[in-house]
Amino acid sequence: MSERNDYPPGVPCWVDTLQPDPQAAVRFYGDLMGWAFEGPGAMPGDPPGQYSVARLRGRDVAGVGSQPSQPSAGAMPTVWNTYVRIESADATARKVKSAGGRVLREAFDALPAGRLAVFADPAGAAFFGWWPVDGPGAQLLNENGGGAMSVLNTADPEGSKAVYRAVFGGTANAMKMNGGEITLFRLRGYVGGEPQQPVPRDNVAVMAPAKPGGPSGNAPPHWLVNFWVADADGTAEKTKKLGGRILAPPFDIPGFRQAVLADPQGAVFSVAQLKRTG
Repeated sequence: MSERNDYPPGVPCWVDTLQPDPQAAVRFYGDLMGWAFEGPGAMPGDPPGQYSVARLRGRDVAGVGSQPSQPSAGAMPTVWNTYVRIESADATARKVKSAGGRVLREAFDALPAGRLAVFADPAGAAFFGWWPVDGPGAQLLNENGGGAMSVLNTADPEGSKAVYRAVFGGTANAMKMNGGEITLFRLRGYVGGEPQQPVPRDNVAVMAPAKPGGPSGNAPPHWLVNFWVADADGTAEKTKKLGGRILAPPFDIPGFRQAVLADPQGAVFSVAQLKRTG
């Protein structure tokens, strides 16, 4: 397990999901993941909304909130969001735009926790930039019920590399896995994850080419948030019993047994069971 109290710039630091019915989502994830929730409080940037922090062993692991009201924009997709620690929203916006990405929402205050902005890579996958004041990010990682590494699923890996190299501040290295090629975004000097993981510990994120008809269906490019669990098969079955869906039944990859799931309101996430050896 990894307990953290801060993140260097360029490292994904938080995940959350904004839902049409946040209280239903709180009940679902509380039952599924064993999370206790603190809140609801005001949703950052949208005073009428609510935002609850999921906690495990008394430490923050994720957020569940209400979708902001945007009547002119139509319904928002219900997804899990990945936040990246940044030093400056303005500087990050310049880097994203110069690399071919877009600014979806200019920086705004999410006090008392911090300040954030919303960006998209050239393929359209959205991610959040996070500048903390009193909310550095997830305090518990790589433990059953806690978050792990987010994976970018995109049909345009080459078009996305420049944006993430600029935002993460590191290198993009190819790696063969499961008969295909993935890209590791590595930040020199960073130590994360666990010693037994199948990728280097300075890796901060993974990019994989999206496959038509794959686990996420025909979803547009997106960041897939991953959580560790004690039993991937049991978690998949429980997801179904609680009203969610199994998008990809449990399967094995080096070091893990994984499944891709969706909650009752449609937010897609994956779970991974560490396969211990020795």
